Amino acid sequence: MTLMTKKIVLATGNAGKVREIQAVLTAYDMKVQPQSLFNVPEAVEDGLTFVENALIKARHASKLTGLPAIADDSGIEVDFLNGQPGIYSSRYAGKNGDNAANNKKLLTALKDVKASLRTARFQCVIVYLRHELDPTPLICQGTWEGNITETAAGTLGFGYDPLFFVAEQNCTAAELPAELKNRISHRGQALKKFVTAFSGQNPTQNISDEYK
Repeated sequence: MTLMTKKIVLATGNAGKVREIQAVLTAYDMKVQPQSLFNVPEAVEDGLTFVENALIKARHASKLTGLPAIADDSGIEVDFLNGQPGIYSSRYAGKNGDNAANNKKLLTALKDVKASLRTARFQCVIVYLRHELDPTPLICQGTWEGNITETAAGTLGFGYDPLFFVAEQNCTAAELPAELKNRISHRGQALKKFVTAFSGQNPTQNISDEYK
């Protein structure tokens, strides 16, 4: 798969996602620009899966800009809650992107639930479309296992990071340095798969001089 233009639009208005995706892809000499630079409004995410919503967002951004698009759809699945909030993670408490309200609702839903039953995972699906009508989108997925804490900890990251305990690091995702989080997280994993699939080469190598 080769790049036909120097510009790729990043189909999200979430500042945290923009920051993390740009940080990872910049390391591979890929330059992406958030859809806000093109005045693209948020897409209506009415799909029933992460894949469907990522495709909706990528197609929406590509249609309105005429550019290739990358979209991320991600969320947290809590086993005790039968996988909720899942695709509704960003609007779990009603208002889209209200992290404090979402975290509060999740802690309330898990009140008095013992630690062994608080298993959870972050899921991320990355979709790349060459154009709006691309019939063969590139789709990559990453998963990050953890547990939901009883209280928030950490000030880094965003979303449910202060509640997501990573046993291997003995801290929450919100206590991890950005570089480490971007390497081991669900989004980091999905992006690395994307880079490898997109370039057809070792991800430690540059994708193309066109990105420089």
